[in-house]
Amino acid sequence: MANLIDRQPSVIVNDVHITYRVQGVASPGPSGKDAVSSLRRLMRRGPAPGVRYIKAVRGVSFIAHEGDAVGLIGRNGSGKSTLLSAIAGLRPIQKGQILTTAQPSLLGVDAALLPQLTGERNIELGSLAMGLTPKQAAERRDSIVDFAGIGDFVSLPMKTYSSGMQARLRFAISASVTHEILLIDEALGTGDAEFQSKSQARIKELRDEAGTVFLVTHSSQIVRETCNRAIWLEQGRIVMDGPVDPIVDAYDRDVATAVERANQGAHGRHVGAAES
Repeated sequence: MANLIDRQPSVIVNDVHITYRVQGVASPGPSGKDAVSSLRRLMRRGPAPGVRYIKAVRGVSFIAHEGDAVGLIGRNGSGKSTLLSAIAGLRPIQKGQILTTAQPSLLGVDAALLPQLTGERNIELGSLAMGLTPKQAAERRDSIVDFAGIGDFVSLPMKTYSSGMQARLRFAISASVTHEILLIDEALGTGDAEFQSKSQARIKELRDEAGTVFLVTHSSQIVRETCNRAIWLEQGRIVMDGPVDPIVDAYDRDVATAVERANQGAHGRHVGAAES
């Protein structure tokens, strides 16, 4: 890997804000005065009743460099996957900028392959979509099958695969090509220990080839073993950003404290109910 001083920025996230518009429960159609009020609201472009706006990412800024493997950690709903989708260009932002030196490739457990097609056909199409020639796709077919561990299932439609097999194949296809910027959303949480070990080794290879990797995972251990940097998000904001170990240590302590408080609260309610 290049020395820190030689590495170039690959992803710049500058004061990014992302807001979801969530429609509430539908209400009966307006009539009479309600209809007039609705018309007036539409004319002045006011929000409809029941519509909620959720700020998923709030003023996030950082710079990632060539050779970085960045672990995005945080509780559910902290904005990790939303931020990853925005970096990939799949999620609009309301404010700020995201600049990249290459088109990021997003790999998620729900990444789209075609379930009615065989694994072999999906390998071919996925490889072509990543810019390989038909000859290159054919040459990498066996190594992808071996990496994913799907064996003879390669000749069967993907809809016959377990969710774990599908996720392994998606990762194997995406990881068969060197990406300048690779975004991975929870994909390493699938598969057995052997597959996870192979996946982590491949990410380290991508780092060494001067790629930039972003990894969203709930596993602190995977972040420790795979990444050289961690960003801790809570409620759409960065809590900490820097070397992996001190940040993951702080995050794990915070989670453990929250669990302990929740258990104490549940115990207190149980005792109170028993005494009454």
